[in-house]
Amino acid sequence: MYKDRPPINPHPLSDYVAWAGNRNREPILHVLKQKLPRESGRVMEMATGSGMHINYFAPHFEHLQFHPTDKDQEVFDNIKQLIADHGNRNIADPVHLDLTEAETWLNPGEKNSFDVIFCINIFQVAPISIADGMMACAANLLNENGILLIYGPFKVEGGFTTESNQEFHNTLSAYDVPEWGLKDVADLKAAAAEHGLSLKEIIDMPANNFSLIFGRD
Repeated sequence: MYKDRPPINPHPLSDYVAWAGNRNREPILHVLKQKLPRESGRVMEMATGSGMHINYFAPHFEHLQFHPTDKDQEVFDNIKQLIADHGNRNIADPVHLDLTEAETWLNPGEKNSFDVIFCINIFQVAPISIADGMMACAANLLNENGILLIYGPFKVEGGFTTESNQEFHNTLSAYDVPEWGLKDVADLKAAAAEHGLSLKEIIDMPANNFSLIFGRD
């Protein structure tokens, strides 16, 4: 089923991440066209990585300002290069944001200033413990009607929704990296509830993925 998939490598500049990004960008763009503001607004990407997604999406929303962020500052040059290569004038320079370090969650003037925050394909290779930081950060930065969109494969109520998702989980587990593997939507909901957010919508996506939409209670 995944014969063209490169070896799994979560590094943001790897062939695997590029393959996954090219595979999912159109379905995610379709969801963003439904969820992003129709007029001016601000959009943040958490864990921007190489910058492939934000640079693909931004030209479709010239009325919005996009803000890339990442824990790993080594990817910033690549993000900036893609911004220049694409001529995207509505993408700000990348900013360091570590979901485990609250002091990096932008300056106080950014509070409640974002309409949408999105994060793509993180939890299958990241510990579920970052969910608390993600929800706390989103609660701090989203405006009253803002949403957090999390895309990826997940378990639901402790079970796998498809055989292929269980196969993918088993493939990740075989690498013997403790944090690798599909996480449960219930754990994200629990983290969100601690910070005044709740799951508003689950959107089925191609290749057995989901877009989870969180907003204020």
